[in-house]
Amino acid sequence: MTIFPAIDIKNGRCVRLTQGRMEDETVYSDEPWEVAKKWESMGASVIHLVDLDGAVEGNARNLPVIKKIISDINIPVQIGGGIRDVKTAEAYVSIPGVKRIIIGTAAYENPALVHTLARKYPGRVAVGIDAKNGRVAIKGWVTVTDERASGFAKKLEGAGVACIIYTDISRDGMLAGPNVEATREIAESVDIPVVASGGISSIADIESYRGVPLEGMIIGKALYSGAIDLGEAVKAAGNL
Repeated sequence: MTIFPAIDIKNGRCVRLTQGRMEDETVYSDEPWEVAKKWESMGASVIHLVDLDGAVEGNARNLPVIKKIISDINIPVQIGGGIRDVKTAEAYVSIPGVKRIIIGTAAYENPALVHTLARKYPGRVAVGIDAKNGRVAIKGWVTVTDERASGFAKKLEGAGVACIIYTDISRDGMLAGPNVEATREIAESVDIPVVASGGISSIADIESYRGVPLEGMIIGKALYSGAIDLGEAVKAAGNL
């Protein structure tokens, strides 16, 4: 099972948000490429990048910073945030070192885009399902829809997506533990690999996913606060 250390970028800096609130940020570094190199040195095999400004605005706002991060490390990345059209998707996919792109808002608003990109870039298109109280949230978590996350996941079957990245917004950045049962519900209801995200704050939290069919887990704030050592997390996930 893979551990994906998260680097969230806002105004060119590495930040963490609390429950996705753009105004509730903690800045951890003005040089996110240095953070990426640190995670690589501690055993990361892939890094999870999010352009937070892009997620809200719908464009590749932090593309220059993202390119520098990728050029400074020797491991692949997956990238999401603001990828809502073919042009932006192609701009990311064409960068050497990008393992896959993550479609969030556009997957909900324009399902045909997911099908188009998945056919064009097999194995390189993931869908991010962000949920609050079990319902899909879009546009940088600003808008909560009436769609059940589990129902939306089922709709993605047959689209050819590489994986679903499921985030429980209420747990994200809170260090309060993950929503294992909600994640299990998603993972067991579809034939698409699932990556868990949100609330993982200890090695015990990682181990709480034992028996849940996951591709991996994304860890953010717990790494930055020191609550989890990345090397220990990688080892724990490898034993699941």
